[in-house]
Amino acid sequence: MRARVARSLRVAMGAVLPGELALVVCLVAGVRIPGGVLLAAEALVVGMLALEAYVMWPLYAARRRAGDTRREAGLAVVRAAVPVALRRLIVHEFRALHSLGLWTVRRRHRVPEVARPFSYTEPQTGIMWAFLFVSVVETVVLALVIPWPLVHAILLVVDVYGIVIILALHAAAVTRPHLVGADGSLRLRYGALFDLRVPADAIASVRVERRFPDGGPVRVDEDGTLDLAVGSQTTVTVELTGPVEFVRPLGRRGSARTLRFHADDPRAVVAALTAPGRAAPPALPTEDAVPPRASLTPEQAAQPRPRP
Repeated sequence: MRARVARSLRVAMGAVLPGELALVVCLVAGVRIPGGVLLAAEALVVGMLALEAYVMWPLYAARRRAGDTRREAGLAVVRAAVPVALRRLIVHEFRALHSLGLWTVRRRHRVPEVARPFSYTEPQTGIMWAFLFVSVVETVVLALVIPWPLVHAILLVVDVYGIVIILALHAAAVTRPHLVGADGSLRLRYGALFDLRVPADAIASVRVERRFPDGGPVRVDEDGTLDLAVGSQTTVTVELTGPVEFVRPLGRRGSARTLRFHADDPRAVVAALTAPGRAAPPALPTEDAVPPRASLTPEQAAQPRPRP
């Protein structure tokens, strides 16, 4: 019985939370909401809280009895009640908004000084600006056409927030470039949606190869090939010595032995991965090498050196 209620709670949260978030955004923006709408929303929230207490408290208590800390038990309860996809979408949105702030102050997200960043936004920049232009035009047209003040205010808030999200998604891609470490390691990123670290010893070969895969930006073939496309294209192919695991944008896990991704300058990426600039090991002395005279004892220095 409790398991069925937990499944129902997950479905209800997926339906109610976005509406509650939109309502909160409207209230913060100063939109006047009728009392009946607020009462119904609060009733839904109270019902959700009651269901959460019914489902979560026994799980929380069991985790605490098992020795978990309050934080560990609370995280376990959240994982059990909130769908993975919804959790990750919320996290992605907050990361994108954080990236918008970084973009505003011309900073990038976690780019070490010893790492080389490589951008990948060139194919999608024009598309993002086109989306932004269309969203602004739509906002202005709806503001002029819709006569009802409440609907007009709600749509205005939603449209403005949509414009901010478009800017945030593009900012996330700009401020989170691909990275090649000083040791030849590779970090692939796609905005705030995807992040994969590949150690240097896992890279077998790398080459420039332009491809146009079908499907979404993150796609895995049955043969273990990961396509991280931007603007429906990839320009670099990396063959690995073994499969590496990764997490997809909505939480599903996968593994791949071949990585295909886009970089605005693919030849520079290949050059950085094939010649990462490792320090050359010191040369070992040969058998015929003679130590410098400064390192000899006075007796050894007085003796004549053998002639070849």
